[in-house]
Amino acid sequence: MDQSTSSEAGLFAELRKLSPKVTGGLLRMRQEAYREAAVPAKYKLLTAMAISIAIRCEPCIRAYVRMACDKGISQDELIEFLEVAMTMQGCPGEEWALKAYAAYKECIRGEQSVGAICCAH
Repeated sequence: MDQSTSSEAGLFAELRKLSPKVTGGLLRMRQEAYREAAVPAKYKLLTAMAISIAIRCEPCIRAYVRMACDKGISQDELIEFLEVAMTMQGCPGEEWALKAYAAYKECIRGEQSVGAICCAH
């Protein structure tokens, strides 16, 4: 973890102490939404990644790619979700999909994603 990511993690821990109901509520909401159920968790995480591409949130893209990798996504699954995201955004979608693909390549190489603090708390 680099210094800025460590600093962000420290700030988030402090914020959780100051606002445990809201920050804890967000954490519980994510845990519930991305659990294994009728729809496998990896597909929910890939959906969140596609939405993150559409809203252009790079920390979210990286975090959801990392979490989906942890659930065992294949490259083919990732590419199909990237294709959906690109069709929703056109050329800008391609640029943001590249960020997700780069995060996936880091994941499969075992590299730690920098700046993936968002959504991973």
